[in-house]
Amino acid sequence: LFNLLRGSGSEGLHSLRAVATLRVGGFPLTMVRPLLGIWRREIDDYVLAHGLRFREDASNQSLEATRNRIRHRIIPIIEKEFGREVRKSLWRAAEIAAEEHAALEEMMPADLRGAGALPVALQRRAVRRWLRENAVAEVGFELIERVRALLDPASGVAKVNLPGDRHARRRAGKFFIE
Repeated sequence: LFNLLRGSGSEGLHSLRAVATLRVGGFPLTMVRPLLGIWRREIDDYVLAHGLRFREDASNQSLEATRNRIRHRIIPIIEKEFGREVRKSLWRAAEIAAEEHAALEEMMPADLRGAGALPVALQRRAVRRWLRENAVAEVGFELIERVRALLDPASGVAKVNLPGDRHARRRAGKFFIE
């Protein structure tokens, strides 16, 4: 919901995965989240039923963080207006988006060559991935659109300024960052 309100594309709308491999400093790091699919109410019930001691991070109740304002204020308002819980609906939508994201990622070309023939949505996804793989900071919609112009030789664009005094270029049908 936070990413939706920020204007994220579908990639930002998908849920976390129970097992995910990330690249950190060039090395694979596997993240395992065994309680990801368990609702807070279920955990609280388990703790109570088994007489377990627990400690809750006080920052979870603070309204300073946007995620907490969404969790403690916005979602309850939405639920009141809809007359039902929406958390499971949001979870389901995020799960669907995650599966679609995984499928689309498998369909993406390894590089930008030929990406200009893809539908616009897939061009954006290919450009975003290419920029991230090349450690470009601050990858947002406007930057993706500027770089996407490189995919069309008829656009006349052959160089795009990137953050950090870097440039994306197309030369002789090849794409690179300098």
